[in-house]
Amino acid sequence: MASSFQQAARRAVFLAALLPWAAAQAQVQAGPGTWSSNQTWATDTVNGGALTGYYYWPATNPTLAGKRALVLVLHGCAQTAAGDVIDSGTDKGYNWKGVADQYGAVILAPNATGNLYGSHCWDWAKSTHSRTTGHSGILLDLINRFVSNPQYAIDPKQVYVAGLSSGGAQTMVMGCLAPDIFAGVGINAGPPPGVSTTQIGAVPSGYTATTAANNCKNLAGTSVSEFATQVAGVIWGTSDYTVAQGYGPLDAAAMRIVYGGTLTKGAAVSVATGGSNLPYTDANGKVRTSEITVTGMGHAWPAGTGGQNSNYVDATKVNYPSFVMDFWFRNNLRAARAAAPTMNSCSASVSGSTVTVNGAGTSTSGTIGSYRVVLNGPTPVDDAAAGSGASFTKAYTARADGYYSGSVTATDSATGLTSSACTISQFLVGTAPALQPPGGLAVGASTASSIALSWNAVNGATGYNLYRNGVKVNAAALTATGYTDTGLAASTSYSYQVSSLGNGGVESARSGSVTGSTSSGFVCTATTASNYAHVQAGRAHDSGGYALANGSNQNMGLDNTFYTATLAQTSSGYYIIGNCP
Repeated sequence: MASSFQQAARRAVFLAALLPWAAAQAQVQAGPGTWSSNQTWATDTVNGGALTGYYYWPATNPTLAGKRALVLVLHGCAQTAAGDVIDSGTDKGYNWKGVADQYGAVILAPNATGNLYGSHCWDWAKSTHSRTTGHSGILLDLINRFVSNPQYAIDPKQVYVAGLSSGGAQTMVMGCLAPDIFAGVGINAGPPPGVSTTQIGAVPSGYTATTAANNCKNLAGTSVSEFATQVAGVIWGTSDYTVAQGYGPLDAAAMRIVYGGTLTKGAAVSVATGGSNLPYTDANGKVRTSEITVTGMGHAWPAGTGGQNSNYVDATKVNYPSFVMDFWFRNNLRAARAAAPTMNSCSASVSGSTVTVNGAGTSTSGTIGSYRVVLNGPTPVDDAAAGSGASFTKAYTARADGYYSGSVTATDSATGLTSSACTISQFLVGTAPALQPPGGLAVGASTASSIALSWNAVNGATGYNLYRNGVKVNAAALTATGYTDTGLAASTSYSYQVSSLGNGGVESARSGSVTGSTSSGFVCTATTASNYAHVQAGRAHDSGGYALANGSNQNMGLDNTFYTATLAQTSSGYYIIGNCP
């Protein structure tokens, strides 16, 4: 069965490469836009019973390569597809319907067969995994049923898998076992291959990312070369005391080892609902792994607004379906991407109160079906039908006096792709208004000796002056709308204002003030050791036989030498579980 599945998938890939994009687009059939009734698929001869579950077939068009993506979503222990992943009436559960519509993707939500580990789990902890038997076998069979059925128009290069807990662990198993099938994985609070069910609460002593990577590569066998084009997202909560939080960064590090080459750690990006995302890029600048730490989330699937908020599903944190789909689609290394059109030129001219905008563009995929003109100013313009073809000219009458700026974009009629914006520089209609101080002055990142500031551009301004505690900082006029003030004292607050400069040396009034503070200069360090060693070293303390991190009081597990944790000291006397932010 494994051989026939691989051959079928490879044939589908070959055929997809032969079809032109527009023809593939025309063949995509609209689905009902609702979750299916309960389906019965393959028989599980190992765990018992038949694989059942649901699928979502959107009515919307696909957004990449003219064919649909397929996402396999795996529930956690003590959950079911019907009760927790889907909701046929609204977009509750794991909250996949909205992103399925957005990307035109088919979603699969199966139920784990049998009753493994007494909690309706997936068989992730088995010592061996096969592409033809057990949960891995029936899930790959399910994937093949949809990929090989032309009515769904699935692109074999856009097949993904994500899951929570045992489903997260099974996600990593599937991604390792069949990297030729899965272009991307999304692991939520899942232990890696080789860990037992008794070890989910703490990373076993001696078990490292290299251990997990070796186990992963062993599962892949002859398909190990396919890791070169796979991407992986990992997510976990800082209040998860069911599955050790240390497995999150360990999973991501293991996948980076498997992917090979030099991967560079990017800057952590804040997650709006609390937490951060840490990307790693390869030598080609492609993002290969993503690590999201969700502040305050327990052992749960982060569904975001619109998901349910019970039974290990959290609707108050990040919308992970939305995030991981964007991550997969942006960074897919396998799917062919049609080139967006290019804006070659754009400009604006003024005659009295009339503004005439010109633009020209090209497209390698077809023709430009529409130009969009946006003008910002006293009488704004947002015209999505300014023209079409190789170039256009359009006049906008009765514009009020003042400064304007804008942009033009081109959209391809065949692919629907839109060009990058061509910028129209600032220009004046009528008489120049009085020079205004900048708005939006804001404090950005700070260090022990510097504070970054930014502000909004001002119409008619030729530069800016920045004032710290009432004294001008810059010797020459600042031409950018941002500045990093350096040489400051640590742990100190400063007040800032900014003014605009015009022609002839005219200076506006100063803006309202904002206050920024430098940091203490403390450098975060992370230490991995047994819980007993952490307590003895003063990084944690004992409470009722459990080790609690000093400062944060996060529970690390039992206070003994058999439990290992990584603690990051983020400030004096304050430790958190995990690596430094």
